[in-house]
Amino acid sequence: MIGWLEGEVRQFWQRGARQGVLLACHGIGYEVVLHHRLHSHVRGRPRRSDGPQRLALFTHLQVREDGWLLFGFETDAERELFRELISVSGVGPQLALGLLGFFPLPELVQALVQADLKRLSQAPGVGQRSAERLAVELRRKLAERFGPAEEVALMDAAPLPTGALRQDVELTLTALGYEPREVHQALVAVAVDLDADKSPEDWIRGCLRWLARHQQGHG
Repeated sequence: MIGWLEGEVRQFWQRGARQGVLLACHGIGYEVVLHHRLHSHVRGRPRRSDGPQRLALFTHLQVREDGWLLFGFETDAERELFRELISVSGVGPQLALGLLGFFPLPELVQALVQADLKRLSQAPGVGQRSAERLAVELRRKLAERFGPAEEVALMDAAPLPTGALRQDVELTLTALGYEPREVHQALVAVAVDLDADKSPEDWIRGCLRWLARHQQGHG
């Protein structure tokens, strides 16, 4: 299983509905499929003057009779949600990537936990039946992992960091051993008192303080 890659971006590619990067790692080039938002985010990064752009990705390998496909994600939480989505009957990788590429992670979790079919159906390729199937099969599982719908809904009242800033915070906290649900709960709690445009360091410090208090309260 290839679970993580770090290397140099040698090429951006697009074939039909799929897009991704050619990532060179120790003399081997891996073609990695990315969802639309991540592909655009990576392409939009300023070019380095001292060499090729470096990129680290959490990956999911799909083995099929007609070939292998490697999917890349900037955070472990995003990869795990992708795996949850494709575990639903009738939901393939392309539909899952469509959802992840259309919604930021917290918005997608919120829509699934709250069974917001109208919102889910806005994503490309997602019809009413697909939205119903996703909500029915994942609502309880994601609520147990990320928190109840009421807690996820706090994101509307307190804006969370987005884009690269959020990815940096999630990646750092995940690397420190925190579970995706813990990271999500910390972000929601800290967002009440912290502006969304604060630095990643401010968000990380705030989340770590909240997580430390939370663990003491449950110790």
